[in-house]
Amino acid sequence: MHLSRLFQRSAQMFAERPALARGTSAAQSYGELASRVGHFAAYLGGELGLASGDRVCLAMKNSAEYVEAMLAIWQAGLCAVPVNSKLHPAEVQFILQDSDARLCLCDSESLAQLRAAGDASSAVAWLDVQAASWQAVRQRDGMCAEPMQPGSDEDLAWLFYTSGTTGRPKGVMLTHANLVAMALNFHADVLAIGPEDAIVHVAPLSHGSGLYGIAYWMHGGLQVVPESGGFDEAELASLLCHYRHASLFAAPTIITRMVRHFNGQPSELPGLRCIFAGGAPFYAQDIKAAISCLGPRVAQMYGQGETPMTISALPAAHLAQAVARDDMAMLSSVGYPQTTVDVEILGEDGTRLPAGQAGEIVVRSPTVMKGYWRNPQATERTIRDGGLWTGDIGLVGDRGLLHLKDRSKDVIISGGSNIYPREVEDALLAHPGVLEAAVIGVPDAEWGESVVAIVVAQAGVSEQALDAACLTSIARFKRPKRYEFVENLPKNPTGKVIKSELRKRYT
Repeated sequence: MHLSRLFQRSAQMFAERPALARGTSAAQSYGELASRVGHFAAYLGGELGLASGDRVCLAMKNSAEYVEAMLAIWQAGLCAVPVNSKLHPAEVQFILQDSDARLCLCDSESLAQLRAAGDASSAVAWLDVQAASWQAVRQRDGMCAEPMQPGSDEDLAWLFYTSGTTGRPKGVMLTHANLVAMALNFHADVLAIGPEDAIVHVAPLSHGSGLYGIAYWMHGGLQVVPESGGFDEAELASLLCHYRHASLFAAPTIITRMVRHFNGQPSELPGLRCIFAGGAPFYAQDIKAAISCLGPRVAQMYGQGETPMTISALPAAHLAQAVARDDMAMLSSVGYPQTTVDVEILGEDGTRLPAGQAGEIVVRSPTVMKGYWRNPQATERTIRDGGLWTGDIGLVGDRGLLHLKDRSKDVIISGGSNIYPREVEDALLAHPGVLEAAVIGVPDAEWGESVVAIVVAQAGVSEQALDAACLTSIARFKRPKRYEFVENLPKNPTGKVIKSELRKRYT
């Protein structure tokens, strides 16, 4: 099924329902949104002369125009190339060149920054969606683009560039079929959505929040873009008083900020239905703090850009029950495989490993990408015999829960034993004075590698106290040989700690 056809279906089914709002302003209805999307699509395919399959880059902050443009791109038979607005202009330029984008849509601020960096002079066409000329397109009367004829569900819909923490980003080719399967998994395994539901886009539309928007408009839900275009604690609290049945996608760092801001008073968020945690590890202690503050309204998912938002999940009710029972097996897991996902744990030689034994997580699902853009070698390394080799090390326990250990490249081999940084990080974060922790391996003449912990902690936390915390839950040989106390950890735009940067600093 093509996403544009599904949106047209929703526009017919829910024509009078609210579809898209900016802050607390009056929302566009599905009928109004469909009209604007049609005019945008006609403009893209007519006056701008873009052809089916052309790539259109979205390099702007969250806005109502972002949502409209994304839907118009699909209606015009084009492929969206989302770009995180926090990227450096040089990184944006790489994506434009690598994707061979014909058009880049920007907000005024982003375009000014790109021009100042000299990156707006390439062959790609640039459009400011806040300019009067572009805004006039939204208000046109008369004919607009007809709903497109049924296209192949294997057409590219979303060319997403990986974060590139270990090298140049690769373009992940996601088809309409991939994204429809993702949305159906969301409905089945994370949260059932109806027309009374809303999603508040505090996280970038270029990533998980934008993708989860598909699941909402498929069932007539409302999308809300904050006036700020991002995350602000006070603004979010106001929105969650204004809207009911409102949910949001958030990285664990955002959830931690919410917990600190609301200080254990969930009554301040009467409209909150659920927070979908993803994009980075969500540690057991942080889960407990979030549910203590926000109530049983936190769900967790694990996925990759190569299988968008879809490998495993724990619905909010399961996570809350795990906290109530102090079920550490569940709290330390990333949940159960989602409905259309087959997860295997394989050894380096491709043999299937038994329950409880760690190996590489391999995924088979209709959500798995078509491949990497113009990179057949990387595609062949990653997709083998129909399975996506994720590069993540994990195991499946006897209860069927998937436990994520680490990226295969992050495993520390010390004295011939494998040490998974995440389990050391879990042990450190159990100490109440530790705010954040990242564990890496550095070369060691005697042991091959030794464990180094980089820690963000409250004043007065000592190495001896952290050693003691580790020894309560992990083997002595796994505890850090060295501690580095810092004010913050380096992170990429999606909130993941850049361990390659830490290795450079501390090796």
